[in-house]
Amino acid sequence: MMDVGKSAGSLSRNVVILGIVSFLNDLSSEMIIPILPMFITSLGGGGLAIGAIGGLRESIASLLKVICGWWSDTTGRRKIFLSSGYALSSGFKLLLALSKTWQQVLVFAGLERVGKGMRTAPRDAIIADSMPGTRGKAFGIHRALDTLGALLGSVLVFLLYWFLGLDLGKVILIAALVAFSSLLPIYFVREIKGKPQFRNLKVNLMSLPHNLRLFILAATIFTLGNFSYMFFILRAQHLFEGRLAIGAPILLYVLFNIFYAGFALPFGLLSDRIGRRPVLVVGYGLFAGVCFGFVFLDSRLAFGFLFALYGIVHAIVDGNQRAMVSDLAPAQIKATALGAFHTATGLATLPASLLAGILWQVKPEATFAYGAIVSLAAVVALLIWGTQLKV
Repeated sequence: MMDVGKSAGSLSRNVVILGIVSFLNDLSSEMIIPILPMFITSLGGGGLAIGAIGGLRESIASLLKVICGWWSDTTGRRKIFLSSGYALSSGFKLLLALSKTWQQVLVFAGLERVGKGMRTAPRDAIIADSMPGTRGKAFGIHRALDTLGALLGSVLVFLLYWFLGLDLGKVILIAALVAFSSLLPIYFVREIKGKPQFRNLKVNLMSLPHNLRLFILAATIFTLGNFSYMFFILRAQHLFEGRLAIGAPILLYVLFNIFYAGFALPFGLLSDRIGRRPVLVVGYGLFAGVCFGFVFLDSRLAFGFLFALYGIVHAIVDGNQRAMVSDLAPAQIKATALGAFHTATGLATLPASLLAGILWQVKPEATFAYGAIVSLAAVVALLIWGTQLKV
C-alpha cells in the first residue's frame, strides 16, 4: 500500500496524469461526437435511432459502473480497471469507423462505452483519494483537461472535414487511432490501493447513507431530462445548407467545449468554498433555461449563445456531481458509491433519449420543453432535500 503521507506530491500528480489520459481519450471521442448524429442519418437512421444510440451509449456501460466500482473496492485495486477500460473503448472505436449501417453503429457505439463503464468509478475514486481536502478542485482540474481534449478534438474534426475534405468514416478512423495513445500515460499512474473490502455488492449498496441516496435520486431526475447532446446539434443543423449543414454544427460544438473547459475549474473551486448543492441548483436551473431557449429561439446568433450556456451547464454539473458523491460516500466504499451514481444516472439516459427521440418526431420543440420541465423538477428536489444533503 502506498504511503500517503510520504507521497503527497505523487497523489496530486495522479490527478494531472489522469487528466492527460482523459485529454487524449476525449481528443479522440470528440472527433466522433459532433459528427455522430450526421453519420447516423447518412446511414439511414432517424430521430428514434439517434435517441436509441444516444441512450444506449451510456446505459449499457452504466450496468458495469457499479459492478466495477464494487469490484475495485473489493480487491483494493484501481489501475487495472483504467487500462482495461481505455483499451476496450479504443478497440470498439476502430470498429465503429467501419460501420456500414446505423444498426452497426448502435452495437459498436454501445460496446465502446463498456470500456467507460469499467474505468469510470475506479478512476474517480483515485481522483477523490488523491486530493481529499479539495475534491472540487481535483475534479475541476480533471474535467478541465478532459474538456480541453474535447475542444481540440472538435476543432480537429472540423479541420479534417472542412479543409481536407475527409468523409465522416475516415475521420472516425483517425479518431480511433488517436484513442490508443491515451493508454500510454496510464503506466505512470501510481496505484492507491485501498484495504480490500470483502463484502458482496448488495451489502455495499445497502451501506450507502440516506443523504447520498437522496442526492443520487435528484441527479437521476435531472438526467431523465438531460437527453443526448445529438438533439442540440440536429436542432441547429436545420439553419444551414450544403457543407455548412455539417461544418456549422461542429463549430457550435467547439463553442460548447470552449465554455465547458473554461468554466470547469472555476465552478469546482466555487463548490469547495460555498458547497456543492447551491452550485448544482444553478447548473440544473441553467439547463432548463437552455432548453427553453431552444424552444422559443430560432436564429444562428441565439443558438451560438445557447451552445455557450450549454457548455457552462456541463462545467457546473459534471465534476461537482462526482465531488458531491465523493463527499457523501463512506471511504471504504467510495468506488461502489461512485459506480452506483454513474449507474443510476447512466441508466436514466436511455429512457431520456428514447423519449426525446419520440417527441422529436412529433415536434422538435417538444423535446426541449420536456428537458426543461424535468430539470426544474430536479432543482425542486435539491431545494426540498437541502438540509438532508449536508456532509
